[in-house]
Amino acid sequence: MTDVRPGQLKVYLGAAPGAGKTCRMLDEGRRRAARGADVVVGLVECHRRPQTEAALAEARAGGLEVVERARCSYRGGEFTELDLDALLARRPQVALVDDLAHTNVPGEGRNPKRWQDVDRLLTAGIDVVTTVSIQHMESLKDVVEKITKVPQAETVPDDVVRRAHQIELVDAAPESLRRRMAHGNIHAPEKVDAALANYFRTGNLTALRQLALLWVADRVDEALQAYRFEHGIGGVWETRERVVVGLTGGPEGDTLVRRAARIADRSVGGELLAVHIARSDGLAAGTSHASLTRQRRLVEDLGGSYHSVVGDDIATALVDFARAENATQLVLGSSRRGRFERFLTGRGTGESVVEASGDIDVHTVTHERAGAGTLLPSRRRTLSGPRRVGGPVAGLLLPIVLTSLLDLDVAREHLNLTSVALLFLLAVVGVACIGGVLSAVVASVTASLLLNYWFMPPVGHFTLGDPNSMLALVVFAIVAATVAAVVDRSLRLSRRSARATAEAETMSSLAGTIVRGGQPIPALLERAREAFGVDAAELVEQPPDTADALVTAVPAGTDAYLVLRGRTLPSADRRVLAAFAAHVGAAVERARLAEAAAEVEPVKAADRMRTALLRAVGHDLRTPLAAALAAIGSLRSRDLDFSEQDREELLATADESMTKLNRLVDNLLDMSRLQAGALKLELRATALEEVLPTALDSLPVACPVDTGSLEEIPAVLADPPLLERVIANLVGNAARHTPYGEKVLVTASALAGRVELRVVDRGPGLPAADRDRVFEPFQRLGDTDNTTGLGLGLALSRGLAEAMDGTLTPEDTPGGGLTMVLSLPFAERVREVSGAPGSGVWHSEPL
Repeated sequence: MTDVRPGQLKVYLGAAPGAGKTCRMLDEGRRRAARGADVVVGLVECHRRPQTEAALAEARAGGLEVVERARCSYRGGEFTELDLDALLARRPQVALVDDLAHTNVPGEGRNPKRWQDVDRLLTAGIDVVTTVSIQHMESLKDVVEKITKVPQAETVPDDVVRRAHQIELVDAAPESLRRRMAHGNIHAPEKVDAALANYFRTGNLTALRQLALLWVADRVDEALQAYRFEHGIGGVWETRERVVVGLTGGPEGDTLVRRAARIADRSVGGELLAVHIARSDGLAAGTSHASLTRQRRLVEDLGGSYHSVVGDDIATALVDFARAENATQLVLGSSRRGRFERFLTGRGTGESVVEASGDIDVHTVTHERAGAGTLLPSRRRTLSGPRRVGGPVAGLLLPIVLTSLLDLDVAREHLNLTSVALLFLLAVVGVACIGGVLSAVVASVTASLLLNYWFMPPVGHFTLGDPNSMLALVVFAIVAATVAAVVDRSLRLSRRSARATAEAETMSSLAGTIVRGGQPIPALLERAREAFGVDAAELVEQPPDTADALVTAVPAGTDAYLVLRGRTLPSADRRVLAAFAAHVGAAVERARLAEAAAEVEPVKAADRMRTALLRAVGHDLRTPLAAALAAIGSLRSRDLDFSEQDREELLATADESMTKLNRLVDNLLDMSRLQAGALKLELRATALEEVLPTALDSLPVACPVDTGSLEEIPAVLADPPLLERVIANLVGNAARHTPYGEKVLVTASALAGRVELRVVDRGPGLPAADRDRVFEPFQRLGDTDNTTGLGLGLALSRGLAEAMDGTLTPEDTPGGGLTMVLSLPFAERVREVSGAPGSGVWHSEPL
């Protein structure tokens, strides 16, 4: 029995539903059938979309066989799924299977996921053409939910799609998808408004489109890398700019990262990669881990990626990394070595990289440390005063004392020249441990002279009779100096490492103090007192008297100083102290800003309420008052003779106007009490179907309104009279801008714990520049003619909506016009029951 060749998978990937993936899949099936392939339609999900249904009907009419769905029952319901057994029995060359991420109805013998059905078909040697949307990729599940606020229950593992023989992107612009949605080509008409206002927002679709493009681009990049590897192509293919910047941990790294980022940004799709080459022994001279950490954050903030590679040959490791990443450009800093150092050490890393780079462009960027010499640690930082003095003294005295002991008869009888030389070498190493390399050189010279005079023939003279003895003495001196230098370097690195570890632990503890929150300034002061072992740490506005050596003060922001009392701090501690002071200064500034914000917030709240009141007085009171005055003035006129019918009409007008005035005054008084914190909002569960008719009846002129079904919409948390007034204002405003013969559409939808009421007009719309201006005071827009202008009365509506913990935002109506979206929370949520919004008085009782 011969092995069956696995089938090949082709995936049409789209950014969102409605992009046209299914139609493209059907077109692919018809093309393959026209070329003679045996193609069947395993399953197509039409979702009641007219264009998809038409494409399926056209495919069927063109001769494509459609496999009947398998019927199954689950929890009393009837469903249809892909008939996998029928497809396997039919064994076509190509099967079209829609919606790869679909979850199958549970049942005996069925796979949980459709992608598992597709895997069975591929194993049986059947080629499969399928579709999937980017939001169903497992790796992007959390990202998509964060963007759209909609959890994705159906996902497909990325590896399933990555294994596809061919992936084709079905791209559609967000505006095109919204037009298709508005025309009813994606969802049913009753779901169009909710979809446009939620999942199908322009920003959501743009983000999903970017995710799809980047995912496919990464897949293409993987295929390119695999091709280059299979064919042994080591050269750089400049398909897109990849800029690698080499970091040493020096202070120039920030400059290099920013320069490399600018180079990468010059081309579309440019990529920034930062790499630090760490030696395998961990002894990288001039490396600051604090600087590397800061530069890593900078790289990530600029959209790049940070990498760390181990290699003893820095130039080779850097070039190898760049070639492995298919980099097109390398950015390095100018050498920090001075002229004398370059003369002694020869060619540096930069020259080696340029020589080995080949077709990779190398940029050498100058910086403030270029040519200034490497920063060697000061001996005063690693050795105490007594050891700096005692080291050279020991280098003179210890060899002399050892010579006196070895000159004894007992020692001369049992020790040969080799043993004596090793004992002198041990003494030199001991001196190096005490006083460093300078003391070791003194000890080496002294030991060499004493060894020559007292123990090497001819004894008692500074001459060497045997050439081998002279060679041994020279080798001894070299070995002694080399070992002393290595020991001294090891000790210095150990001390620096211990110091760095202590500073890192201190800074980590400092960061933990800040992250834990609470009262940051007292906590930081207490941590500073403990870290530096002082008697007291305080924050003052004026610098103290620095004549006292036991007092240390450093600036901590504007008009603030961190003062430590109790002991004199060494210079090494002052660097860490400066970091403490910076954090304390930031905490002080945050405290000042929080205090200022707390003082301003009541003023802002009062100003917002006062503005709403003035707007209401400037518009809502003027119209009924003018009508009432005109009616009463006409009735009082003796020059006019009214009929009984005219008189009744004028009286009705006056009565209606005064009733409106009375209602408006009551509302304004309530808002005044709310501003003063004396009004208790009557927030309760409010059904929109109860408030909407009352709001429409309160309009001064009847207007044609088309209301969708509100029965299934959850109750909102609102004050019914205020909500009634907001809806009346929005509908009245929409009616003024709706062309004659058109209706104002009022619909509602529920999503993520909130209800969104949309009032849609088909008027001229609102330019983007006027989105904020529409809520400004009426006089700013001109109120000489209350039948014109944009958004009259909307300022009061937004103020009332915000008082009920809601929002009011304008959106474009698909096809032209303006949609005002009023968002209010569900009635089941915890509510604020007293005081003004944000007063902090909360009630935890469910409604």
